Amino acid sequence: MATMTMMAATVGKVSSRSSFQSPSPVLPRSFLHVRLSHSLEGIKVPRLRQSIRTARRCEVTRMSVSLSTDAATSDSVFAEYKPSTAFLFPGQGAQAVGMGKDAASIPAAAALFAKANEILGYDLLDVCVNGPKEKLDSTVISQPAIYVASLAAVEALRAQEGGQAIIDSVDVTCGLSLGEYTALAFAGAFSFEDGLKLVKLRGEAMQAAADAAPSAMCSVIGLDSDKVAALCEAANEEVSEEEKVQIANFLCPGNYAVSGGVKGIEAVEAKAKSFKARMTVRLAVAGAFHTRFMSPAVSKLESALAETEIKTPRIPVISNVDGEPHSDAAVIKQILAKQVTSPVLWENSLKTLLDRGLQNSYELGPGKEYLATAYMKVEAIMEMEASDRASQ
Repeated sequence: MATMTMMAATVGKVSSRSSFQSPSPVLPRSFLHVRLSHSLEGIKVPRLRQSIRTARRCEVTRMSVSLSTDAATSDSVFAEYKPSTAFLFPGQGAQAVGMGKDAASIPAAAALFAKANEILGYDLLDVCVNGPKEKLDSTVISQPAIYVASLAAVEALRAQEGGQAIIDSVDVTCGLSLGEYTALAFAGAFSFEDGLKLVKLRGEAMQAAADAAPSAMCSVIGLDSDKVAALCEAANEEVSEEEKVQIANFLCPGNYAVSGGVKGIEAVEAKAKSFKARMTVRLAVAGAFHTRFMSPAVSKLESALAETEIKTPRIPVISNVDGEPHSDAAVIKQILAKQVTSPVLWENSLKTLLDRGLQNSYELGPGKEYLATAYMKVEAIMEMEASDRASQ
């Protein structure tokens, strides 16, 4: 309890909407997990929850990326990483009109928006603060906006008492889809400016790909991944090849995003109740992200990545594509190009971090605490599985 009290004092002046915890992988202990909801709109005292977690191990399914022998060797710097404290960065959909309105009061955050204006050619902070919503929600605007606002959140944290100590404690990071670019910038793999240029091009290329072929996404709530996959198969039996759907985002148990042709998504929505889904939610995105529908964006992104200097990150950055950290610049470029057409393995990444012993995590950026919620759900499932194994 004394440890928890000291932690609470450390983050007491940092904004938070929720808290969540993970266990030690060996002994039952309590650790603090807190969300830093820095849209730069104000500072609130975090609400802390305590829970005692039991030791557990978990089977983690991993996807592999095809690499040459030399690349595999140079890419192994983080092979034995043991995470302690993580920063989690949100992806597209986290944007909200009003985010960043207090950035001018924090010089380092204001400087990021000023640099962004030079690169983008428009006043990003004005769009973030004043909208209109339709403009901020567009892929070409929302991706740069979330990238800049999330890194501005780091600067907002740095400016708070105890904030630098939290930043210094971070030894692993990851981000959901677009958030992976934020994580790589935070980890020093590329500069803020180079990352923003990539994100700008990525948003434009994904928007162009979406415009080329009508497509959509929806979240399926209340089913496990196997049942969502079965739902997709049932929907695909009723539509043409070009309209087929697939799981595009493995967010957490009970919440998976499906992407594909508009007719395929409509079939998923029509059949969801018969599969006992609680609901489906059509996502306000340009098209079927993380599927073959985004293939036209790949070559454009590959060209931009080829011209971008990427270094070995100073800390592990967990990939959305395979749930692993990468250290070789060429591999990181391959991963980022592949990411736009590959499913987001967020649930897998969280399981891996927990299984490796992650103790503390902080979600930084605009929007609601959906990454923290996903974390709590994954954590709860892992604990139930551990309990079931212990009782057998």
